[in-house]
Amino acid sequence: MFTRLLFFCGLFMAATSAMAMTVYKSTNAYGVVSYSDRPTKGAKVFVFRDRMDEHLERQVYLVFMKKDGVHSVYVRNNLYAPVEIGLDFTGLKNVSGAPGRPIRKVLPARSSIRVAQLTAKQAGRPLVYTPRFKYSLGDPSGAAVGYRYPLPWRGGPFRVSQGANGQYSHFGPKNRYAMDIVMPEGTPIIAARGGVVVKTESGQSGRGTNPSGNFVRVLHNDGTMGVYLHLKRGSVCVREGQQVTVGSALGLSGNTGNSTGPHLHFVVQRNTGLGLVSIPYQFKQPVGVLPNFVLGKQ
Repeated sequence: MFTRLLFFCGLFMAATSAMAMTVYKSTNAYGVVSYSDRPTKGAKVFVFRDRMDEHLERQVYLVFMKKDGVHSVYVRNNLYAPVEIGLDFTGLKNVSGAPGRPIRKVLPARSSIRVAQLTAKQAGRPLVYTPRFKYSLGDPSGAAVGYRYPLPWRGGPFRVSQGANGQYSHFGPKNRYAMDIVMPEGTPIIAARGGVVVKTESGQSGRGTNPSGNFVRVLHNDGTMGVYLHLKRGSVCVREGQQVTVGSALGLSGNTGNSTGPHLHFVVQRNTGLGLVSIPYQFKQPVGVLPNFVLGKQ
């Protein structure tokens, strides 16, 4: 098992240095899954995706209060973190008071504000409009403070299987500077920086419905956020709104979401303007990389 894991992580490293490499996944008669850079009968091309999709629709949303031809539009933020929102209105008919420019605001944590008040131009006739609403977690103002992160786990030593700009999944804005660290399921995951827990997921098993699997997101005092992904089902031991310090237990490592093997995916993000992006970071101590078994370098 461990040999197969090392081999698979070796495939990761090879692919990050040679984008043209294709990885094939096959399952034998006994249900054993194998990965290789050489196609075999029945093997399928393996496509790895490690997206980070957090759905905040139930925690950040529009509220419409309608009375006597007046529509008051509010935004509610139920998160324990600020959010930046963008809102405009299209398809206007019989509407007065719609802003001429898109609304951009930052809502504090756990708050609600009125952002528009629309009235009927002709009384007794309906107001017709379509709101276009978007939002992003975090406040884009301010600057990130330099910080060297202690290792966010206990045990080891462990190794990086995919680092920054890895071509399997660390190439999009949200994950460009993420690191994947191979470790056995059940490894204790701890906070690498203090802050407030703003989002968690703990109920997913296996692939689940969220590509990130089970995770913990912590907001730091400079507006950056540390995210710990692919945690073991039922292991998250913090709640949203809880303050944590360096070394606080968060959960256990796992293999949930779009994960190809047991590992921790750790990334630091910030909102740069209606969009989260990953930012470079450093650990306080070196973390090595796995040998590239595909190329025979051990």
